[in-house]
This record gives sequence, structure tokens and C-alpha cells, in this order.
Amino acid sequence: MTSSSSTQSLVDRAVAPRFALLCLGIWLNAADTLVTATIMPSVAREIGGYQYFGWSVAAYLTGSIVAGACSGKLSVGLGLRTATALTGLVYAIGCAMSAAAPDFVIFILGRLVQGLGAGAVVALCYVAITALFPESLWPRVYGAIAGVWGAATLLGPTLGGLFAAAGFWRGAFWLFVIQAVIFVGAVMVMLPAEGRDTGRSRVPTVQLVLLVIGVSLIGAAGVVGSPMLAAVLAVGGVLGMAAMLVANARTADRLLPRSAADLRTATGLGLLTIFACEAAAIGFTVYGPAFIQVRHQASPLLAGYVTGAIAAGWTTCALLVGHVPAEKDGRLVRLGAGLILLGALISAWATARGTMIETALAFAVLGAGFGLAHAFIARRTIAGAPADEQAMASGAVPTAQLIGGAAGSAGAGAMANILGFGHGIDPTLAASHGLLLFAAFAPLAAVGWAAAWRLGRG
Repeated sequence: MTSSSSTQSLVDRAVAPRFALLCLGIWLNAADTLVTATIMPSVAREIGGYQYFGWSVAAYLTGSIVAGACSGKLSVGLGLRTATALTGLVYAIGCAMSAAAPDFVIFILGRLVQGLGAGAVVALCYVAITALFPESLWPRVYGAIAGVWGAATLLGPTLGGLFAAAGFWRGAFWLFVIQAVIFVGAVMVMLPAEGRDTGRSRVPTVQLVLLVIGVSLIGAAGVVGSPMLAAVLAVGGVLGMAAMLVANARTADRLLPRSAADLRTATGLGLLTIFACEAAAIGFTVYGPAFIQVRHQASPLLAGYVTGAIAAGWTTCALLVGHVPAEKDGRLVRLGAGLILLGALISAWATARGTMIETALAFAVLGAGFGLAHAFIARRTIAGAPADEQAMASGAVPTAQLIGGAAGSAGAGAMANILGFGHGIDPTLAASHGLLLFAAFAPLAAVGWAAAWRLGRG
């Protein structure tokens, strides 16, 4: 490495355009959840679909999981530049489908296509770091990427709230279409044609199919009329997820490490903690803005920022504990998971019956728990895997979080429909049944805390 490259910075003229391209690719995914959560009440009021509310997140996250698992093979087969441009185009098409959707079914299909594009774009952007930047800049690039996720915490609710307040929620998706087209054009100009990822070339097809079936069955449980059929579908969804873990342990083409289902290992405990905590918390992102708007007559912008307190608490605490040494991380694993459980319980009460300030504070506590523990749970999860599976364990951390989000959002949608929120959020019903909607997932947070307690042992 030359001395000039070792002193290079991300704002140098030769590097800045490539860095901006990378940030744009990450932004397309990072801002999505909060932008969409903020505008969802407006979407449902115009084209209906309250009964499919949870699917707006579940479809996106499921698409992201599938795309992330396939991105390595796509990069090998097409080359990094072509693969990244193609997936950016897929994302643009998904955004356009959601923007132009005449009904909620097309909207959900658009969200699925968005997830397929965004999940692959993010995965390929991480691959592109090695092709776009000298090795001396990699630590700074990774640190700056974390800043993009933090910026999305602030800007996501602002964008969604402004478009929703203007009565033009479709404009939020058209804006992302424009950004995606710019991204595709920049990729074709800046990425080297020979860039390839030779790491993972096989797709864990069986596990992905079982995962999609499991999430779909859980979500379908909320849109059927018969309580008996709903129970059968929910049980079938759980069995589908379990079958995915069984298949994963018996095949060489794995989505997760072989020890993912083995709770005697740090890897198994860590992935369970991540899955359970995310599944317990995602309902507040899905339904929180709608409850806040109805119960407090709040604007979409304000409701978006109250919900964004989860991400703000996460980012703030993650920055505060970023340099804690490894020998002390067990305490933060336990403390963080305990705060997630506490935050889930008080957030369930505050969202249904508390004031808006109480709701924001409860959400901040919930997010703080994730910020305190997440990095250290990930560190122990990866370190606990065998040497030949540590790379896979590293990729399994975000995958487990996405799976938890997809399953939890589908489950939240099913529970909301069972409790009578399938046609909107009624203020009276929100106070009487809302507590049950959110508290129903607290046992998952308790499971995550129990797993984290074991994981945090010396």
C-alpha cells in the first residue's frame, strides 16, 4: 500500500463519488422501514388493507432475506457491476409498483419486490467496498456506513411524514424510484466490470422455501374468518420455521450455521436472542404510528418521530458502549436484553393507554436495550461458532434479525385482525384491546432475555 493511499480520506476527489454511491445504496434500505411505517396509515386509508398491515413489513423483510442469500451467487454469475445494477433496477420497479398500486394486494407485491432489490443491493454494496476503496480506508468506510443508518433514523420519519401530511404518500415511493435510477446509473459508471464475489455460490433453496412458507402461514392466520383455521395456520407457520432449522442442520448449503438450533452453544443462544427480541419489538414499528395518530390526533410526521425513538435509543446507546472491552460484554448482553423485555412491557401499555410523551420514552427504553446489547450479542454469537463457520455466523446475525422481523410483523398483523383492527384503528378499541395486541409478544422478549442471560455467562 502506498503512502498516498494510506493518507487518503473519504472526501478526497478520487474517493468521494464512490463513497457517495455506497451511501446511496445503503440509504435505499436504511430509510425504508421508518418511511413506510410513517405513511402506512395514509396508505390504508386510501386503498384499504388494514387487515394486511403487517404484510407491508413482512413481505419486504422476507424479500430481503431471500435476496441476501442469493446475492453471492448472483454476483458470481453476472459480475458485481451487472448484479448490483440489476438489483437496483428491481428495487426501483418495486417502489414504482407500490407508488402506483390501485389496491393493497399490488402494494404488498411491490413491497416484496422492493425487499428483493434492497436486500441484494445492501449485500452487494458491502462486497463492493473491497472493489471501490483501498484497504486502508475500509475501517472508515464501515464506520461511515453506520452513520448512514443513524441518519436514516432522523430523516426517514421526516420524509414519510412530509409526504403523508401533504396527502401524497405515493410521492415517497416515487422519490425512491428516482434515487434508485440514479444509483443504477452511477453503478454502471463507477463499478469495475471485472468485480466479482467468489465467496458463496450456492443458494440454500430448501431453507428459503420453508422460511417463506412459515412466514406466509403466520401472516395468513390473520386474514381467515375461522378461528380454528387461523390456529392451524399459525401452528403450521411455526412448524415451517422449525423445519427450516432442521433442514439447515442437515445440508451443506446452509442459510445459518449448523449450530443455530443448538442452545448449548453461544451461536445458538445468540441467534435465538436476536430472533426473539426482534420478533417481540417489530409490532411497535408496524402499528405504533397508526395508534399514535388515532389516539393522540397526531400528524404523520409527529407519529413517525415518536416511533423513531426506538431507533434513536438504539443508535445513542450503541455509540456510548462501542468501545467496551470483550471481558465486560456479558454484563451488557444481560442488561440490554433485560431492557428490551422491560421496554416491550411498558411500550405495550404506553402505546395503548399512555400519553405521547410516555410512549416516546418507552420506545426509547426499548431501543436502548438493543443498542446496549446487539453488538456484544453478535460478537459472542460469531466467536462461539467453529472457525470454519465464523464467516457464516457473521452473516447469520442480520439474517436472524430479518427473520425475526418478518415473523413478528406477520404475527402482529394476524393478532391485530383477530382483535378487531382489520378495518382500522378505532380509538375505543385501541384502549381496550391495544394492550393485548402489543403485550402478546412480550413472552418472546422473555425468551430472548432468558437466552441472553445464558449467553452472558463468563
